[in-house]
Amino acid sequence: MSDLWFKLMALEFRIRDRLRPRIDIVKEVGLKPGFKVLDFGCGPGGYVPPVSELIGEDGRLYALDVMPVAIEMAKNLVANRKLTNVETILSDSKTGLPDGSLDVVLLYDVFHDLENQNIVLKELHRVLRPEGTLSFSDHHMNEAEIISKITNQGLFHLLRKEKHTYTFTKTQ
Repeated sequence: MSDLWFKLMALEFRIRDRLRPRIDIVKEVGLKPGFKVLDFGCGPGGYVPPVSELIGEDGRLYALDVMPVAIEMAKNLVANRKLTNVETILSDSKTGLPDGSLDVVLLYDVFHDLENQNIVLKELHRVLRPEGTLSFSDHHMNEAEIISKITNQGLFHLLRKEKHTYTFTKTQ
């Protein structure tokens, strides 16, 4: 994807976010102050401000994307809003985070585009705490596809379906 195309897509996301605020989606996750969260495929950072607010100063948000322009946009957003609990990660799948260090992973509207979905799911399973959750949404996939692809390796099982998201937990 070219930088220009990504910037045009980011503009579309800003319009979308004004019409349908991302806070309405992340509230389904049940984020609490102090949570450690990974936004996998953060794009230009639409979920960064509401997640940062919900997890508070004692929490930590890791915003990961494969595209340098996405990370640059997310860093600018963090700087402009003076968010002190956000760190960006440039990567295609490896987070560099310790095993069992996260409470929640957000995997929103990126899964259909991933080249190696199974490697990503293994990495997300690795970094989630035993009681951690994977919050998933991808409007490019139907419900049966979502449940099948997330659960087929035996790493996750569906806990619940919300209005905007699916919540999966780790299998032990």
